[in-house]
Amino acid sequence: MASHGARSPRRSRALVLLVLLVLVAALGTAWVRLGGDLDEARAVARDRRAAVEAAERYALTLMAVDYRTVDQDVRRVIEISTGQARDEYAKGAERLKAATRERKAVQTGVVRAAGLASMDESGRTAQVLVVADSVIRWEAVKTAPQEHFYRWSVELTKVGEAWSVSKLEQVA
Repeated sequence: MASHGARSPRRSRALVLLVLLVLVAALGTAWVRLGGDLDEARAVARDRRAAVEAAERYALTLMAVDYRTVDQDVRRVIEISTGQARDEYAKGAERLKAATRERKAVQTGVVRAAGLASMDESGRTAQVLVVADSVIRWEAVKTAPQEHFYRWSVELTKVGEAWSVSKLEQVA
């Protein structure tokens, strides 16, 4: 006669199999969640890099002014800006074009450093700090080239899937 406390080998194997299935399911769920979290972290990192790259591109575009291409140069700056930055730049664009042509000015620049200062939780706005230098040469006047050293706080807004500069401030 069999004891009520003893388990049959068949019942023990079923219990072990059930425990293994539960463990596999739990591990699978954890793996999927971890993979999703990892994908999300990669997407956030890509977005942060994109914001910094957009601020760098804006700074370079802002400093690339040539009297021979000034209309296109100004249009490029306006195209990659929005809001206050766009309005302020557009307001002074005709004066900039006239002065650039009159003096036959050529400005070139280089970004020395750029870094993300902040990004909101929604990933729709960011602040990037940019350090840049430029040199202006004039072909119409015989003066020495002029160097400028910029330190900007650049606010960006995500418009669709692209970052646009919405505010530019010079910082000390």
